[in-house]
Amino acid sequence: MRKRRLKKLWKQLAAIRSSKKQGRDQLLIRLGSAKKEAGRAWWLVQIDLPKPGEPVDDKTFCYRLKRDKLREVRRREGRYLLRAFVPQAMAATEVWTQYIGLTDIEESFRNLKGDLAVRPIYHQKDERIEAHIFLSFLAYYLHVALRGKLRQLAGGLTPRAVLEKFATVQMLDVYLPVGTGDEVVMPRYTEPDKDLKLLLASMGLELPQQPPPKIQPRDMRLS
Repeated sequence: MRKRRLKKLWKQLAAIRSSKKQGRDQLLIRLGSAKKEAGRAWWLVQIDLPKPGEPVDDKTFCYRLKRDKLREVRRREGRYLLRAFVPQAMAATEVWTQYIGLTDIEESFRNLKGDLAVRPIYHQKDERIEAHIFLSFLAYYLHVALRGKLRQLAGGLTPRAVLEKFATVQMLDVYLPVGTGDEVVMPRYTEPDKDLKLLLASMGLELPQQPPPKIQPRDMRLS
């Protein structure tokens, strides 16, 4: 990404330099736009600007690559720098462990908003607020338990993928009229596909038996 942005910035600077009849203010505006797109790649280029009142030409406006800075950035590729204000007695491993705990907390918020779709609800009573928090925490607890179980089975399998697969199973009621005024109600869930059957077998789970049918008056459903 850095290499791609640096190449794009170099082309933009060349296009700006080749432009004719542009003032210093217009030059600064175009450079500001290029800086925004370049991001950190901007600091790898040394740019000399014309002074106020000077014309914009090849002598007053020039740029060059900071090769020492580029070599330094390349040496740091693949390394992670963690800066924290902690007591000197704390070991580096403990600092890293606490930082990873912070990422886990951020991931929990993403799961609540994404996979679990826990949306904000404005309650009016304290007991409803407590119930909402309890159910949200319970859902998150099950989500973490599912992630731990999947980690043992397949490291690349995520709870989101499993929930999407289980969402294909739907529950429905089949009504069959019998006699006069009565009907047979058969609650049924849809048959899982091959991928879901394989997933259930690998997780050691089985779908429950189809519920038995029951007879009820037809007026009960219509009411």
